[in-house]
Amino acid sequence: MKAALVQDFDRPPTYSDLEVPEPKPGEELIRVRASALSQLVRAQASGKHYSGGHPPFVPGVDGVGTRADGTRVYFAFPPAPVGAMAEYTVVKSAYCVPLPDDLDDVTAAAIANPGMSSWAALNERAGFQRGQAVLVNGATGASGRLAIQIAKHLGASRVVATGRNAKSEAALLALGADVYVPLDLPSEELRARFQHELARVDVVLDYLYGPSAEHLLSAAAGHGDGEAARRIRFVQVGSLAGGHITLPAAALRSTGLELLGSGLGSLSNDALIRAIASLMQAVVPARLDVEARAVPLAQVTTAWQDRDDARLVFTMR
Repeated sequence: MKAALVQDFDRPPTYSDLEVPEPKPGEELIRVRASALSQLVRAQASGKHYSGGHPPFVPGVDGVGTRADGTRVYFAFPPAPVGAMAEYTVVKSAYCVPLPDDLDDVTAAAIANPGMSSWAALNERAGFQRGQAVLVNGATGASGRLAIQIAKHLGASRVVATGRNAKSEAALLALGADVYVPLDLPSEELRARFQHELARVDVVLDYLYGPSAEHLLSAAAGHGDGEAARRIRFVQVGSLAGGHITLPAAALRSTGLELLGSGLGSLSNDALIRAIASLMQAVVPARLDVEARAVPLAQVTTAWQDRDDARLVFTMR
């Protein structure tokens, strides 16, 4: 079979020939149709993610394919060394989710990882309830844009979006955000804006970490009233702006701030599959939108280096 193969963390995968993997008890062979190139997959393939393996291996954590009986499914967590970016892979039967007929392969593959990040963070980690307000820190990327749509679909009363690209404001408001906060404001002004918004926010979904997360956590200090501190659940999802921050002690003592993480490890694979199963059923009726571009797997080496805004999905046929 043909597959993408990571042979060196410093080089893009190559289009290679491999043996078809053999399923073990509890697993099944999946004929892959599409697999998305997510930030997670890029990080694993470059040796920069805590969940990654060692070369050589086939990258890809999930995709769309068919079972032996022809059932079309979303699948996740193929065991190393053969990931999802191959003509065939094996996965546990429990990690397969039947797909609605009106959801196409490329959209399903493209939306799973970025959509799951907010769906799982809200439902599985933050205990989100309809009517609560959400702030999405870093809303201009695929995950952040979907977080706006998903929060609204789940019943958020208000969504605050942040970003550095002022040109994205109109698009984020059109997706359902009620307020846009530009992250390039002077520090004191940004902190004041965050203080104002956090007075009405229940959940923060943080896709950036780094300086903007520091400003948010600092701004949260003082939101307790001495009797019933306001509960703000800060859920760390991504770290595109940095892997470390300074956390003021006062932010923890003077408010009902709760720090949580959402990702591989903080959520079980079963919980992630539950989240994705619900997400897939919601994509069409909720009109969830993700920009995707399909590319044949044979072009993996050159396409891997393309950094355009569209979410890249490798197709096997």
